[in-house]
Amino acid sequence: RVQELLDAGPEEFSDGVQEIDKDLRAEIRRLQGTRRRLARLAAGEHLALPQSVVDYLDRLRGLGVEERYIELERDAWIMIAAQVPHLIDAVIAKKHEQLDDPDMVRLYSFLRGALDWPADDPRVVEVADILERLRIRAVEAGEVGADGFDDRFVDLLDSTMVESSPGAERVLAILEERGWRGWTRIERVPADRLNTELPPS
Repeated sequence: RVQELLDAGPEEFSDGVQEIDKDLRAEIRRLQGTRRRLARLAAGEHLALPQSVVDYLDRLRGLGVEERYIELERDAWIMIAAQVPHLIDAVIAKKHEQLDDPDMVRLYSFLRGALDWPADDPRVVEVADILERLRIRAVEAGEVGADGFDDRFVDLLDSTMVESSPGAERVLAILEERGWRGWTRIERVPADRLNTELPPS
């Protein structure tokens, strides 16, 4: 095929290049689809999760989020699906809405190698800034409140995230300094309570 292009005239050459480009793009899409299916099979996502969650995890992959972080989310969703199966589709629908928020997309763009960030990485503060903006909007929209989870389950999800990376622990610490508590269940701590609860610096 390359030799045919070399022997072709200018117009035929241009058409031939476009055809090769079209074929290559189709092959790339096919390989990407195969990669996603293999990742799901390896993770057992289809066996353990509702299709709505699998689709959400695939959307994160499409944003370039690294597989190690997606595995953390997958494990959390498996626990959530077991804890509140009747709520899972509504929760996932909300997560899809959140991915239309540029701040949320930017947040996930950071999650490429974020698990390896040291606690003093300056990007940690930027992640905390984004999370705070998202939390403020959630409070203003009345989306913070009862979640259907028991306290021990919330503690388990939070500890899993905190233990995943030094950066995650520092993000939570920064948010607490700004008056926010929790990772899974967001709480706004009044300033007067915050001042009495934080240890003296």
